[in-house]
Amino acid sequence: MRKFIGNKAFYMLVLSVAVPIMVQNGITNFVNLLDNLMVGQIGTEQMSGVSIINHLIFVFNVCIFGACSGAGIFCAQYYGSKDYDGIRDSFRFKLIACLVMCVIATLLFVFKGEFLISLFLNDTENPEQLALTLKYAKEYLDVIVLILVPHAVAQAYASTQRETGETVWPMLAGIASVLTNLVFNYILIFGKFGFPAMGVAGAAIATFISKLVEMGICVGWTHLNLDKNPYAVGLFSSFKIAPYVAVQITKKGTPLILNEILWATGTATLIQCYSVRGLNVVAGVNIASTVYNLFNLVFMALGSAVSIIVGQQLGAGELDKAKDSAVKLIFFAVVSCSFVGALIVALSGVFPDFYNTTDAVKEIARLLIIAVGIYMPIQAFNHTTYFTMRSGGQTIVTFLFDSVFMWTVAIPFAYVLSRFTDMPIFPLYLACHLIEVIKCVIGGTLIKKGVWIRKIV
Repeated sequence: MRKFIGNKAFYMLVLSVAVPIMVQNGITNFVNLLDNLMVGQIGTEQMSGVSIINHLIFVFNVCIFGACSGAGIFCAQYYGSKDYDGIRDSFRFKLIACLVMCVIATLLFVFKGEFLISLFLNDTENPEQLALTLKYAKEYLDVIVLILVPHAVAQAYASTQRETGETVWPMLAGIASVLTNLVFNYILIFGKFGFPAMGVAGAAIATFISKLVEMGICVGWTHLNLDKNPYAVGLFSSFKIAPYVAVQITKKGTPLILNEILWATGTATLIQCYSVRGLNVVAGVNIASTVYNLFNLVFMALGSAVSIIVGQQLGAGELDKAKDSAVKLIFFAVVSCSFVGALIVALSGVFPDFYNTTDAVKEIARLLIIAVGIYMPIQAFNHTTYFTMRSGGQTIVTFLFDSVFMWTVAIPFAYVLSRFTDMPIFPLYLACHLIEVIKCVIGGTLIKKGVWIRKIV
């Protein structure tokens, strides 16, 4: 067991990186839960419409994450070797890639938004409910497109801050953002303090304001503290990137960006497969997904810890230490998330009762939340394994491990079960998650072989 359990100094290091990220993610996810509950108080159609758009926005968010992560591998390793010119070039690459994605996403949402929404509307028995859901989804989408640029810029800055050892300020920016979102949601959705009740449009406006706040804090702190962020000196004096750095990031980052795009679209496709069971399932999946996002902060933060700690150790040439840290972090994530999963199952009947929806939707949500709890330790293992391989620049391997697996195994599996069987939603949803046990076997083998242990800068 010594191989899997670290000493006090190790866990202090892990917690110093992970706790600020957990706090930020925890507050973000908790406020997202409250947002979801507020919209859920208006009605099931409004909640389903917003949920559909949030699935589409999730695809964009993950693409931004991929763009930041590709260059972020190099940011962490350049920081480990104290190469600030390399960090500066990596950041410029990151920002340009994010803004290009903003342009593509905006065009897609503006010109193909209704088509994308309609993919999730499959309940032929309730045409009036379908029409209302479509109406509210479009109303929300018309405003939410405004968040794309501020979100992308904030993530480019925040991810660079974390990769260069600063985790507190991104956390504070995230906290300020979600609290702003919560306050303006209350005011604009329900029409408080003299404002009109704007419903789903109010929820979208509140999100836009909160993203502006997050961007302002991330950008402001970086450029007002140049002594702590030497890479920001002359950051925008030009947008030139050293050719060697650009080639390396493109070579390593492109598979990662493609992976995130395919993974995110694959996740939306899986939800579309579940949606053929009707609008009640769309609403139930929304509630279960919100609960999952509330509790996934443990393995999400530990994945970031793997990326930062192991990436810096590899950049410093401490290869044996990096391998030891990775094994201990993966084990810690699985044990932690086993307890989290048990808690989710125990509370599965509590969360649906907070929503103003039908008993049928609540029962579906309860069952899907149980499935989420069962799946949690499996996801923790796969998530930290993915970040371990990524920290060593093995982006082709992570591409095969993540998105290729989803599109060649998980999605065909879900498509067949949803279209060609009458399997109820609970066993269908659970089976589509448990199939990722196959990834655990693959990931564990790759970690043991050490194919990811490389210094790439």
